Amino acid sequence: MITPALPVSRPGHERRNEDGRTVSADESATAWALAARAGDPAAVERFVRALHRDVVRYVAHLSADPQAAEDLAQDTFLRALGSLHRFEGRSSARTWLLSIARRAVIDSLRYAAVRPRSTGAADWQTAVEHAQPTGLPGFDDGVALLELLAALPGERREAFVLTQMMGLPYADAALVSGCPVGTVRSRVARARATLIALLAEAEAEVTAEVAAEVAADRIAPSAA
Repeated sequence: MITPALPVSRPGHERRNEDGRTVSADESATAWALAARAGDPAAVERFVRALHRDVVRYVAHLSADPQAAEDLAQDTFLRALGSLHRFEGRSSARTWLLSIARRAVIDSLRYAAVRPRSTGAADWQTAVEHAQPTGLPGFDDGVALLELLAALPGERREAFVLTQMMGLPYADAALVSGCPVGTVRSRVARARATLIALLAEAEAEVTAEVAAEVAADRIAPSAA
């Protein structure tokens, strides 16, 4: 039996600072955020560039608006830059920023709930697909994963995206989601179980289709 492959957490890219010490991507982003708070304009640009993709991916999975991915990312950074004076580096800049992104999504959904809007699943999926990483094991450029994730309850999908796709530690994901670490672990475990079951089901369907096609090809000559 083939065990379905699911994406696993990946450590952030590392680099070496001027002293030759290895610095993680989170450490770099946090350092740039602190430098930006101190008034370094170049650090502002590096901070935004370093975390833009993570923010887009995260809000794309939380929202249901065709323009959510980019619009909410912009809103998130505007809020963050306006609040940099309160950032003290007690958590990583990424964790802090994703917490702001979550509030931006919630505010957007509340606003959308009281105004008419027209949107389609295709538009939403397009927005999320553009934010998907490519090359995930067991998936075709993340598109199949997108379809499977859409079947998960929102809280489980969020926990899975934060920890398994974006590589956030469970403690940081708990800070972003505003829930205990144990709850995040439970949501991820349930999400993985559901995804594995869905993958197995899809694999069985494909196998059945292939078998039917082979059988049809074998019958066709004798029928002729």
